[in-house]
Amino acid sequence: MRYEPINPELFVQNRKRFMRKMQPDSIAIFHSNDLMPRSGDTFFPFRQNSGLFYLSGLGQEETVVVLFPDCIKEGFQEVAFIRRTDEVTAIWEGPRYSKEEARAISGIGKIFWLDEMDSVLHELILLAKRIYLNLNEHDRFQSEIPTRDMRFARQLMEQYPLHKYHRAQPILKKMFMQKSPLEVALIQHAINITGKAFDRVLEFVKPGLREYEVEAEITHEFIRSGAAGHAYEPIVASGANTCILHYVKNGQLLHDGGLLLLDFGAEYANYAADLSRTIPVNGQFSARQRAVYDAVLRVLKGARQMLVPGTTLEEYHKEVGKMVESELLGLKLLDKTDIKNQDEKSPAYKRFFMHGTSHHLGLDVHDSSHRYDPFQAGMVFTCEPGIYIREEQVGIRLENDILVTDDGPVDLMAGIPIEAEAIEEKMNAQVLS
Repeated sequence: MRYEPINPELFVQNRKRFMRKMQPDSIAIFHSNDLMPRSGDTFFPFRQNSGLFYLSGLGQEETVVVLFPDCIKEGFQEVAFIRRTDEVTAIWEGPRYSKEEARAISGIGKIFWLDEMDSVLHELILLAKRIYLNLNEHDRFQSEIPTRDMRFARQLMEQYPLHKYHRAQPILKKMFMQKSPLEVALIQHAINITGKAFDRVLEFVKPGLREYEVEAEITHEFIRSGAAGHAYEPIVASGANTCILHYVKNGQLLHDGGLLLLDFGAEYANYAADLSRTIPVNGQFSARQRAVYDAVLRVLKGARQMLVPGTTLEEYHKEVGKMVESELLGLKLLDKTDIKNQDEKSPAYKRFFMHGTSHHLGLDVHDSSHRYDPFQAGMVFTCEPGIYIREEQVGIRLENDILVTDDGPVDLMAGIPIEAEAIEEKMNAQVLS
């Protein structure tokens, strides 16, 4: 574990909030993620299921958390099952959680070994009338690979066909959206590490490097600062690549006079940061690059002010679209005829700004949410407008992470350089010294 211990009160309160939303006589069962096979005898690095981590803080594979608030059996309202540690495992992989460690991390009093689960869980299920299961319900994700939760759901439905089954995700999504102060502090820590990496990039970038060399500088700073690594696959895109929205090959040469679009964020204690910046490879924006850059920055500043309680994403994106449209007119990329003849379902600005401006941020970079709920205090959003001019090989995206509060939006990345002058000054300071 690279991060400092998290106050278990976070997970205690999360479980209490979840259980208050459960129907009477219900049991909820949450599984850790699978270890995913990579090739040969190796696995991809393990990353915990966000729902299970949110409710327990347990970051280990082969873990199960069970919540049963109405359980008549004393002490079984909260139970966790963990992998039994042994001498062979300790030699080859290092020790796993002891029961005492699992209690200290999660605040769950009743801890069993995983090989004891079948008999314990069978009795608990028979005492319940309803079962909540935690499947991935992110509305932009589909996969043919059945998760551990999906396989378990199928098994339970065959074994206990007369129980009523319920979805855990609608409850979790509501909870994920509003961050506690402890969660905001963890996100801020991930952001601070991300900012340090960006400072390192500004001192490093120059013509003649490869995109992956810049990625290596970012990764170096993440690891040395205690992050698990990247919260998502980083985008380090130069030249024409700046106009490829999800470019991740990161292999091209950085040319004098070109731009470098960066989209990266550290993961700390499973919480994500999400930063985008676009910088001049040689440390000086051209007049055209600067005009587009300033246009995008004005949109970001205008959009940021709309991240307040009561706004909806649909209203927000419509207003941001109008801001982008105005800037495109000023840049001579659109004219009044384009606006007059545009299709309402596919507005003219979409040619130069194809993606949404904001998404929820938290345990996942695209945090699970109910996208039609109005904004509320405690939500954390990205704010990432862009303008992409493929004919000119000019793609600019800027992104900060914003906390919604009752007193107005709080920019959690306010300390990371974003003004064009600040970018140029930091890039050229190294040259002058």
